[in-house]
Amino acid sequence: MMNLVPANVTHLDSVVQLEKATFPDDAISKRSFRRFIESNTADFFVMLNDKRVVGYYVVLFRNNTNLARLYALVLSPQFRGKGLGKQLLQHAEDRADLRHSLFLRTEVATSNQIAQQLFINAGFRAVELREAYFPPSTSQSQDALILQKLLPRYELGEDNSVGATERYVPMMTQSTEFTCGPASLLMALDYFGRPTADASQEELEIWREATTIYMTSGHGGCGPHGLARAAFKRGLSVRVAVNTDDALFIDSVRQEQKKEVMQRIQQADIDYLHRHGVTIDVCDYGVAELKADLGAGKLILALISTYHFDGVRAPHWVLICAADDDFIYINDPDYDTLPWESPTERQYLPIPIATFNKAFGFGGRKQKAAVIVGRVD
Repeated sequence: MMNLVPANVTHLDSVVQLEKATFPDDAISKRSFRRFIESNTADFFVMLNDKRVVGYYVVLFRNNTNLARLYALVLSPQFRGKGLGKQLLQHAEDRADLRHSLFLRTEVATSNQIAQQLFINAGFRAVELREAYFPPSTSQSQDALILQKLLPRYELGEDNSVGATERYVPMMTQSTEFTCGPASLLMALDYFGRPTADASQEELEIWREATTIYMTSGHGGCGPHGLARAAFKRGLSVRVAVNTDDALFIDSVRQEQKKEVMQRIQQADIDYLHRHGVTIDVCDYGVAELKADLGAGKLILALISTYHFDGVRAPHWVLICAADDDFIYINDPDYDTLPWESPTERQYLPIPIATFNKAFGFGGRKQKAAVIVGRVD
């Protein structure tokens, strides 16, 4: 009978022996396996046939993220072909899910077709090819496929999640440093059945329509009223939530002429919205209101400060797709990803609610802005 149990020191010799037999050129050391047992950022389980170790897996978790890495998964050769590899993988996924991980990633040698098929059958998708990733087994190093799976955390009624939890909002990366708002709106348009035939062109067209011109130095950024106007023109239902009647985001602008231009543009957008019956709520829009809108089938474009993520005080639009008791899930269109990240790592990115509350709002006066969009009834 097979059992999966947390690894302990009595299993180490058997695990190391199986590891060396499987990966003679790149075996994980006994010392590392011991660290996995002791670490609170690793799950290390062994599969036992009676008391004999016949397989194991290691999942690693990074602090301050909700991304998990399947670092090792090994099954003894004589026990393969019996569905036990699938059982190991499912257990690893379940453990990552318990830790609120959103994605599970792993690396597989391009020559290892059996392992690739196991992961693909389980719903993993290739997101990257890394050359010369594994040490050479003969005279040449081996390339690796980076495989990734979005874990199935969004089952309504089971974890108090709300929002786009059954059909995921598609991901789009902004193509310029200043079009995070348009990219967020394009994702929402696609989700609500109004995709564009030329996203790159429409991204710039929305920016041209919605920019408030001098929001920061350099290229102008989009304000909530301009984005709401663009969303309404493209057939979505729209509501704006801001926490002030004052002109938004002019504190960083020093020249009075520029401030006046910003105020005039914002007022023109506000007048347009009023003429077309679009609601502008001046309120302290927070998590409770956000969840209510998600539960009603809406998506939310929210303006956040990136300071709590990268230490840079910059305004940035993201698209809020879902929420539960612990996290706000966003599609982040930021194009400046880290070298080891793929765009899918910014899809349904889980932000702890406490962190989101700090990030939601911009400037010294913490001006809040959200554009709530949905289908027209």
